[in-house]
Amino acid sequence: MEEWKRSIGTLSDEILIKLAKMLDNSTCGWRQLANAVSEQPKFRCSERELTSCSLQVLTAAGSPARTLLALLAERSCSLDFLLHCLRKMEHQEAVQFLTTAVAEQIQITVQPQSQEAAPGSNVVLTCRASGPPGLGYQWFKGKQEILGESGNSSELVLCPLSPTHQGHYICRISHGEKFVFSKWAQVRLISSAGSSSFCCSSSLFPGSVSGLHIIQRPRSQAASEGDTLVLECTAEGNPPAQYEWYHNKVPMPQQKMSSISLTLHICIVTKWQYRAVVTVLVFDFHAGPSSVTDASWVEVDRGLATDKVALLIGNMNYIYHTQLCAPISDVHELTNLLRQLDFKVVSLLDLNWQEMHSAVTEFLLLLDKGVYGLLYFAGHGYENYGNSFMVPIDAPVSYTSEHCLCVQNILTKMQEKKTGLNVFLLDMCRKRNPHDDVIVQPGLLKVTANIVFGYATCVDAEAYEVKREDVSNGIFISFLKRRVCEDEKVTVMLDRVAEDMGRCVITRGRQALELRSNLSERRSLTDRIQVSECSASSSARNLQWAIAHVLPESRYLQFDCGVKVQLGFAAEFSNVMVIYTRILDKPDEIVSCSAQLTDFPEDVDIDLKKSNQETLLEAGCLLLIKEELPSPEAHSLYTRIRSLQRLKREFTFTICLHYTYTNMDEEVQERQQVTVGKPLVSKLNLHEPRAAHVSSASSSFSLDSFNVPGCSSFGEDLSLTGTASNTWSHHAQSASASFTGGSPTSPRSANVPEETDSPEILDNPRPLVASKSLPHSKVNDSNYKFSDMYNFHSF
Repeated sequence: MEEWKRSIGTLSDEILIKLAKMLDNSTCGWRQLANAVSEQPKFRCSERELTSCSLQVLTAAGSPARTLLALLAERSCSLDFLLHCLRKMEHQEAVQFLTTAVAEQIQITVQPQSQEAAPGSNVVLTCRASGPPGLGYQWFKGKQEILGESGNSSELVLCPLSPTHQGHYICRISHGEKFVFSKWAQVRLISSAGSSSFCCSSSLFPGSVSGLHIIQRPRSQAASEGDTLVLECTAEGNPPAQYEWYHNKVPMPQQKMSSISLTLHICIVTKWQYRAVVTVLVFDFHAGPSSVTDASWVEVDRGLATDKVALLIGNMNYIYHTQLCAPISDVHELTNLLRQLDFKVVSLLDLNWQEMHSAVTEFLLLLDKGVYGLLYFAGHGYENYGNSFMVPIDAPVSYTSEHCLCVQNILTKMQEKKTGLNVFLLDMCRKRNPHDDVIVQPGLLKVTANIVFGYATCVDAEAYEVKREDVSNGIFISFLKRRVCEDEKVTVMLDRVAEDMGRCVITRGRQALELRSNLSERRSLTDRIQVSECSASSSARNLQWAIAHVLPESRYLQFDCGVKVQLGFAAEFSNVMVIYTRILDKPDEIVSCSAQLTDFPEDVDIDLKKSNQETLLEAGCLLLIKEELPSPEAHSLYTRIRSLQRLKREFTFTICLHYTYTNMDEEVQERQQVTVGKPLVSKLNLHEPRAAHVSSASSSFSLDSFNVPGCSSFGEDLSLTGTASNTWSHHAQSASASFTGGSPTSPRSANVPEETDSPEILDNPRPLVASKSLPHSKVNDSNYKFSDMYNFHSF
């Protein structure tokens, strides 16, 4: 049948999402489908493509199966062949679903065509579609439905044609609740002389002078000095299209063809922009030249970063010092923003000295030549003799440099990696520590001209946080989050943050951002990652990061009483996880039922009073947003697990099922023990000491020896399955949930504003903005009271 010869790409997003959900499993899922389609060489996926599919599990709306289906669609895989492969896999559920979906899908086979005719003649608009029996047709003129027999058939007859028939028509084809609309068709009258009754010609009328349609737009490319760059732009028009090219908005008079070839000689300028303007000249007795269409501006970017990695640490619950409120939301929001800029982010809360030391060691393992490294710390700190020190949560009352981490020591180790950019954002106090008289001598710094320090406050001054009823923010992050995604040199961006802070009356004279930098090139946090073949070092780096961001796979537990329970997992930070239980099915004779978690390991931190709560807020989770749950209407119990970095063994706990039968007062209990391995950052064993320049045991994995599981895989976008974006693992997502995320091949695509032909936008490009950020009021004087500001620093 004809409908089965269509490409997978013709399926609706709803169908593809449901089909992908059926294939997102490790037993009879997307990997088995990849093996099945390989019987035809053109559909065979490389190891790199399969790894890319695996990595999608941690993207905002990650689905390995959805990515595989997209790859097959790009290669024009037919529905018939997909069905054959699903049958070969013996995936009966997917076979039945696809068969039904294709049979019920409405596909327009004949679109209505625009026409022009003389008054009194006959005009017939035809629209036909394939799909289930009994398709219904409705014709509309503009927004007005056309009543009568003609308006409810596949052919709309306008006879005799009169001026009232002029206008735009569209057809709605429906079957039950499903429907599709055709393209618009225009009907116009012509005079008896045969000329149009309207002056402007249009591409709506085949055979006449037509408008312009761009077939291929110039494509953004990465190139190096000396490379030959080819840009193409093709268009159709009648008469034939003419081409003009622009470089940085300046005409290139010699370039009049549809493609241009250039050899790049780039010295200081790192970005060039090219634009094609395509014109078709149309004349009639009223109008002169018309129909000018501009192709998009494209950037030729040198792709300065080979990768981008960030370590974010927020210390709040100090044992011997004042506890803080803001680091949890500050780390969360900055993680969200850096993820949009393609940073691999590790976000950690409440680390002791050993854990901070190990986390920094693991962070250094992710760095390499040309990589952008960013370290953010929010918590207690101090500065002595020009050296900055980050205070861990277990620091004693009279702590010294021996109990803290020296930032300048970290910088020297980062320089050994030949990084492309080193950024330190230190949201802490810089008062002198009277208990520490030791002058720390960090290693000799190299002259690299790529170092940026953004201090939340000046030397010998304090940094503050603003305490609110729901979520607190540090002053620094309150202003930084507005600017960090701007496509500007890092120092320019931080200068603007400093200016914004300076305009805030309550911080004037108390806290002012200080910027120290020797950055000589225009390096920005928004710089694109240079696309290159996957080297051994980058593969190891991706694996090293990804191994710390694997969530347990969602699972279903069947109890002897007939109750079926879903166990799901979500990540709030790299070391904070939320577990939820949900009753999926129970016998009719059971009137009440709940699945509660108990018997947790002693290593992790759990507030038992807040475990097994009906809402995330009651469970102590402020940052996972209710609307992002897979099924908001379903009753669930939530438990928040903190300090996963201290987990020494596999995470084992018990699910205790409490239920009551009809006409029985006594509650019955059933228990099942569950082991989910070592989730998220616990795999890195940060509690273990690290030798200098030696990786952890987890770092010894190689791509050859590491087996990527079908669904508990890792993602290349960042932050655990939603560290920052608060997304739930795709195993527990509903098909209808929407997320902000890029395409499988371009994680940034959703975050870069689409440029249009508007000169205003071209002259004033919009900055990148956060797709998911905590709701907050504008920072102004009326929002703050100095009595609500708490000092980050305490001795």
